[in-house]
Amino acid sequence: MSELVDILISASFWAAVLRIAAPLIFATMGELICERAGVLNLGIEGIMVFGAFAGWVTVYAGGGLWAGVAVAMLAGMGFGAVHALLTVPFGLSQHVVGLGITMLATASAYYAYRLALPEVTNPPRIEPFQPLHIPGLSDLPWLGEALFSQTALSWAGFACVALTALVLYRTPLGLALRAAGENPQAVEAQGLSVAALRMGAVIVGSGLMAVGGAFLTMSAFSSFFFEMVNGRGWICIALVVFGAWKPGKALLGALLFAGFDALQVRLQQTGLGQIVPYQVFLMIPYLLSILALILMSRRAQVPAALMTPFNRGER
Repeated sequence: MSELVDILISASFWAAVLRIAAPLIFATMGELICERAGVLNLGIEGIMVFGAFAGWVTVYAGGGLWAGVAVAMLAGMGFGAVHALLTVPFGLSQHVVGLGITMLATASAYYAYRLALPEVTNPPRIEPFQPLHIPGLSDLPWLGEALFSQTALSWAGFACVALTALVLYRTPLGLALRAAGENPQAVEAQGLSVAALRMGAVIVGSGLMAVGGAFLTMSAFSSFFFEMVNGRGWICIALVVFGAWKPGKALLGALLFAGFDALQVRLQQTGLGQIVPYQVFLMIPYLLSILALILMSRRAQVPAALMTPFNRGER
């Protein structure tokens, strides 16, 4: 018990929580935007993989870090455009298209990697984003290490939450976007294009998903390797439900999962780790997240028109 308390009060634990949560935040906000407009984007896992590769290979080829982020976002938006075209105007199954995008994006990343580096056995490393030193704050005892030792890309993730909430709840665009996912007939009655709103949401949301993947290679691991996303995309879909399709609550869900993940890594290094198989610790974040999802989602109000195709003029 004392070991658990020591872990929970350590500054390094909370620094790890914020670091682990950052890529989840980007991808969760991207999925939330898609679903708020009425489109379920199951391409998130593959888009994150391709974003991780695109950002890493841009920097490896000599580009800047922010250029890598931009390339990853553009690549994600490209896959988002394909998803949006097939699901919105053509009305194809969002489940089938999303899974197809995941397979296409994942396979494309693996193929491009092998094509660019056919003889490489160990992934080359790049110089990733470094923690920002904030004068006066980074030097604070405990707080400096726990809260103010993050990279610029991590802070961009938290800013993304505020920007998403601002746009969704404080702008006419956000109102129209939410209406497209709740009552598309009302949007059409106002002379707005439901198709344009939904397609735009999917494209922008997919770009954020790709940035979440790029975070892994450019701010966490500094190299690209297969299976690095490791199901984070699917977790982000669950976090949207956990957060009841609200940015603030989704942020709390991302922090909660990151806390479970950071905790299981440290528990493996305690005396308990010598007794319990490590696979049990690996399951902890997912089991606890499923439990939290069950408890929180019972009162969640799903966007009324989510996954419902809309054809202009229909009632």
